[in-house]
Amino acid sequence: MAAETAGAASAELVIGWCIFGLLLLAILAFCWIYVRKYQSQRESEVVSTITAIFSLAIALITSALLPVDIFLVSYMKNQNGTFKDWANANVSRQIEDTVLYGYYTLYSVILFCVFLWIPFVYFYYEEKDDDDTSKCTQIKTALKYTLGFAVICALLLLIGAFVPLNVPNNKNSTEWEKVKFLFEELGSSHGLAALSFSISSLTLIGMLAAITYTAYGMSALPLNLIKGTRSAAYERLENTEDIEEVEQHIQSIKSKSKDGRPLPARDKRTLKQLEERLRTLRKRERRLEFIENSCWTKFCGALRPLKIIWGIFFILVALLFVISLFLSNLDKALHSAGINSGFIIFGTNLSNPLNMLLPLLQRVFPLDYILITIIIMYFIFTSMAGIRNIGIWFFWIRLYKIRRGRTRPQALLFLCMILLLIVLHTSYMIYSLAPQYVMYGSQNYLIESNITYDDHKGNSTLPVPKRCDADAPEDQCTVTRTYLFLHKFWFFSAAYYFGNWAFLGVFLIGLIVSCCKGKKSVIEGVDEDDSDISDDEPSAYSI
Repeated sequence: MAAETAGAASAELVIGWCIFGLLLLAILAFCWIYVRKYQSQRESEVVSTITAIFSLAIALITSALLPVDIFLVSYMKNQNGTFKDWANANVSRQIEDTVLYGYYTLYSVILFCVFLWIPFVYFYYEEKDDDDTSKCTQIKTALKYTLGFAVICALLLLIGAFVPLNVPNNKNSTEWEKVKFLFEELGSSHGLAALSFSISSLTLIGMLAAITYTAYGMSALPLNLIKGTRSAAYERLENTEDIEEVEQHIQSIKSKSKDGRPLPARDKRTLKQLEERLRTLRKRERRLEFIENSCWTKFCGALRPLKIIWGIFFILVALLFVISLFLSNLDKALHSAGINSGFIIFGTNLSNPLNMLLPLLQRVFPLDYILITIIIMYFIFTSMAGIRNIGIWFFWIRLYKIRRGRTRPQALLFLCMILLLIVLHTSYMIYSLAPQYVMYGSQNYLIESNITYDDHKGNSTLPVPKRCDADAPEDQCTVTRTYLFLHKFWFFSAAYYFGNWAFLGVFLIGLIVSCCKGKKSVIEGVDEDDSDISDDEPSAYSI
């Protein structure tokens, strides 16, 4: 009987890992399509394309490990709070170690991508723009700048490794004993603190990116889908009127020099600006004509009702997220131990919709897995919408624009690094929305409950299952490895807490701005300073 139970459990685990393998293939396919969609066809490079696809896939695979972690700790126990026959101490430990080593591997690869590989490829192509630069010089320059990122990575690892969370009990210990304690602490944690500190630092940057791009994209994407774009025919009519007006101004200025008199310097500058404006308007005219007559525009017009439905669905999902995040943060503000504990709260006093939904879906694998995948993809799409609308900036200087089919290799690397950091932050966002689910999944444990019988006027003690929480015995409830990475350092948790409030504020501001803005142009931002536009590549940029 025990053998049959173990065999059934092994079969279900194999099925679960097979589903995870299929998800990996789906992630790779999505990353390839996603990168190729925004990549410039004229400036596409093999190395930058592979780097972008690989880094984005690693981020998504890391996020996909979260529901696997939660499923495994939940699957070891029955709903009545008892452990399954095969889930002895050794098996449980092996499963926990497997997930932990998975996080070690993926987070190490993320550090490699962010601090070494992506910077090297970026600076390599920055030097490639200079035609006089040789390959050897490009590599040397790229390595020189990448060394700075490597130093930052090493510093983060050292700070995380040698700043212990516990202090020696003996205050009279010598300096050598303190140093020895540091190395013993590092060895006992197997480098978990060092890696956790580095990843938490990247997650903190990802939080800033999520506040900037995702919060705005969550309001901009749905409203843009609902409002749609302006009519190509109407824009073309306006553009024709602008061309005629500019041509009249040019003729009026040129008429001043018909008698042979030279034009004043002011008129020459005005004439040069008008001629540049005329070239831009004629370029715009060619694009509008191409879009107006294309079959794709007619097909998108037929799908207009579907876009409105998607827009309404996305705005409802965004409101669900915002309400859940607000209630979760309010719960922490009212019931946590404060900033010194990182606003960590065990259990929930104020329930939110997502925190109630996820444990229910956890009981039927893989419904919760599908929901978390949808959440991650929703974050990706809204983040991309925010990046497309805002662009990539360094303080007040715009570095790159993100355009479908026109994004330069350097901008593509920036894009994937930002998305990689944002996806890292989604793990904490999901924890903020459903802390109990992320910590324990659907685990129950047994508690003794007194039951009184009226007929016999006696008391009886029976074991009753209860949802795992912070009060549960350590040997009865297993905490996910994700939670250990998220809350290794209290000050990062405190920063994430305040970041959630900033996220809510930026979302509300973005919602107001998106409501006040009119419909977007069907060609989405063709202007004088758009360096990514070529006359050889007419295309439409519509949502």
